Amino acid sequence: MAALLSSLCCITPVLALVAGASGIASTFSWLDPARPFFVGITVVVLGFAWYQKLKPKAKGEIECACEEDLQPSFWKTRKFLGIVTVFATLMLTFPLYAHIFYPKSEKQVIIVDKSDIQTVNFQIKGMTCQGCADHVEHEVNKLSGILKVTASYEQGNAIVEFDNTKTGILEIE
Repeated sequence: MAALLSSLCCITPVLALVAGASGIASTFSWLDPARPFFVGITVVVLGFAWYQKLKPKAKGEIECACEEDLQPSFWKTRKFLGIVTVFATLMLTFPLYAHIFYPKSEKQVIIVDKSDIQTVNFQIKGMTCQGCADHVEHEVNKLSGILKVTASYEQGNAIVEFDNTKTGILEIE
């Protein structure tokens, strides 16, 4: 659960893109400051679970092993713990590969007058990973008249080049 929470701010925009409801994209961005804690909790819990599963049995446990001769349920097996570990790893690293879910679409814009081209630098708060920047680029590119969008989560901005006869700053915002 902690692994899922640690990447929820990056997973939500991808799910919103798939569902066609991009308005919910920033719903969980408030969780991002707690990401290091969620990552730490995940690592500690999984480490403890693997330790418990792999630690050698004490002499007293071996003598009393007659009760454990039955097949343990799937939820108590190493296989299940391995599946949970793989899932947690995928969730923890999601911000690193979230960009693959955003299609790179090339579109052609016909420019009638070069004096109508405007470049604006938008400051954006709340972008925490490359997936956030890709989401911003994807959504802005849906507007007509957009020539180029470059979003950066490190700098917290998006530089948008557009034809101001086809779209405006308020629409881009």
